[in-house]
Amino acid sequence: MAALTITRERGGWWHAYVCPAHGVELDHGDLLGDPFPSTGAACRYGCRVDTEAVRGARTVLAHQAAAQRLRHLACGGPAERSEALRLLLEYAELYAGLPSTHPGAAGWMLHGRLFHQALTEAIWAVAVSHAVRTLAAHGGMRAELGALLPFLRSLGESAGQARAELRHKGESRSNYTAWLAAAETCCRSAALAIEGVEPDTVKLADHYGLFKHMRTAMHEDGWEWEGSTYYHLFVLHAYLLALRGSNPERLPGDIAGVLGAMITALAGIATPAGTLPALHDGPYRREAQSAEICEVATLADQLFAGAPLAAVVGAAARETATELPADLTGWFSGPPLPARTPRRSFPDTGFAVFRSAGIHALLDAGPHGGGHGHLDKLSLYLYADDGTAWQPDPGQVPYAHRSYRTYYAGTKAHPTFRVDDSEQAPCDAVLDGDTGRCTGAYDGVSAIRRIVTDPRYLLDILVLEADDERLLTAQLRPGTDLHVVAQGPDRARTVWGDSESAVMTGQHVSRPPADFTVVAHPGPADDPARTCRGVDWATTGRRAVFVSVYQSAEATPPIRRVSLSERTVHIDLADGTVATHSIGR
Repeated sequence: MAALTITRERGGWWHAYVCPAHGVELDHGDLLGDPFPSTGAACRYGCRVDTEAVRGARTVLAHQAAAQRLRHLACGGPAERSEALRLLLEYAELYAGLPSTHPGAAGWMLHGRLFHQALTEAIWAVAVSHAVRTLAAHGGMRAELGALLPFLRSLGESAGQARAELRHKGESRSNYTAWLAAAETCCRSAALAIEGVEPDTVKLADHYGLFKHMRTAMHEDGWEWEGSTYYHLFVLHAYLLALRGSNPERLPGDIAGVLGAMITALAGIATPAGTLPALHDGPYRREAQSAEICEVATLADQLFAGAPLAAVVGAAARETATELPADLTGWFSGPPLPARTPRRSFPDTGFAVFRSAGIHALLDAGPHGGGHGHLDKLSLYLYADDGTAWQPDPGQVPYAHRSYRTYYAGTKAHPTFRVDDSEQAPCDAVLDGDTGRCTGAYDGVSAIRRIVTDPRYLLDILVLEADDERLLTAQLRPGTDLHVVAQGPDRARTVWGDSESAVMTGQHVSRPPADFTVVAHPGPADDPARTCRGVDWATTGRRAVFVSVYQSAEATPPIRRVSLSERTVHIDLADGTVATHSIGR
């Protein structure tokens, strides 16, 4: 393998690495071996994009890839370790020569030095510091590693200054804080290791504010306050990386509780096959995120017994060819803590998981979640047990694509309700057992969505009530093929999936009768240019009841007919039985 050469260019903002026409992330190529393509970065549809922002974004990816390679080299033989030291000294020299802040950063950003964002720099610093710490385990290298102490000190101080700025702004709960505090902890730990002192990472994590962030940025139900799968994983990753070498039994009880709840929250929303719904902001499917999930799961399995994320790591591993960092073995210095039991209901965050007859459903009925929240209250996401995304949360595109970012954060992208063809307002919903309630999305409109599980089917009841006549719409937003058959003015049948995926059927009926109209919509955010079939199910009035009954293809007995009376749902099954369920208010 050729010797690694690091770029001396400063990085920009990775979210700019996106095709302006199609909204897809551009091809990375060989980040460590190839320069920026002379014809521009490639889009999967054939576009070539070459702008200063795109070049800066690829430079971010190259620096992060180099930092991960350093972790691998540090775990190698003498030649690899010498190569890692050479590159670290080169990075130290580069960093020392940089101005205090990146001149190209946007005004809204928390500025870094090597990168536009201090957050990006903190992520890179954590990886770099772990490479240093691994090398420091070889006592014969410590004298040479001593030259890196000013570099580590500077990285830690930069992260500390950025964290102080967030604190001054009243934004201490920000996910940035987790990585900035992790960078401070990891850089100080690496410096102590060079000096021959075993770092007390529990004490350091407390000193640098990591534990305070855990105590303030997490809901009691285990979710990071923004309610985003991606950012939940993101801060959990920072926590676990910062605690290298700690004894799990020495963690403060509440901190162990937070970490356990965060890990079991992921296990709780995952399908039996390990697919994680992409709730709120975050990629729908991204190779780099799959690699991150694998690393988080590997560390989580060392912190808690019972392999809590075994299914999740299995699914993620199928989506990435990235090798796990070589330094993960023996991350903690003591045995794992007792296994935790995953939960299915998260009242603070407003997520409720339902499993019925081969269907894995998730109701989103919680707080808005700040800047990473979506206008999607009372969305219902539907997956097969094998992970087939019949009706997924569509995720989000790289943030620099403004129009697609707005779309995917908006109401029309989600399987929720809409009034007068307008966007929901940012608001909070309330989860009460199997029912979500929302009164803030539209003035004068209340919405209630109840999910009923039965061994034979899953029942969805959505009731919209308005103070005066409004256009009331329920939305279906498939991620798979959708076939629609109208069966009268008030009912329709749907088939979700195809011969290469799990298949689900839906029976849909409304009161009063509502138009069940097939519409085109962008698919999940990993490929916004793809067109999918959806449904806008709409009627004008002051009250509407939309009822859907879903069955996986394997469920028996099949549903023959669904009908509504004023207060009751009637489900006729092929074996002659009739099930009834109250519509409620």
